[in-house]
Amino acid sequence: QVQLVESGGGLVQPGGSLRLSCAASGIDFSRSTMTWYREVPGNERERVATVFSSHRQLLIEAVKGRFTISRDDAKNMVYLQMNSLKPEDTAVYYCNLYLARPNWGQGTHVIVSS
Repeated sequence: QVQLVESGGGLVQPGGSLRLSCAASGIDFSRSTMTWYREVPGNERERVATVFSSHRQLLIEAVKGRFTISRDDAKNMVYLQMNSLKPEDTAVYYCNLYLARPNWGQGTHVIVSS
């Protein structure tokens, strides 16, 4: 069974940085395309950053140049380094496969505010 555990969120001032982590189990991780999603109340959950098994990244335009997604296949971990954070990055962040499995984790809250 897929299990996804996100961590690393918090309160940060605009311009600050955070590093999110996701521990994945129950999947063939090294072959999986992994994605960070975010959700703001009232909006649909959106894909933010994707890392392929080749380690190639795919980022939405809104975070290009600020966010970096990476993976450690030896540890079954996915990371999201978020720099130059903006208030509009405030959301609950989740990780899942690109083709999301129904077993979502609890997410990690990111609040960007002065």
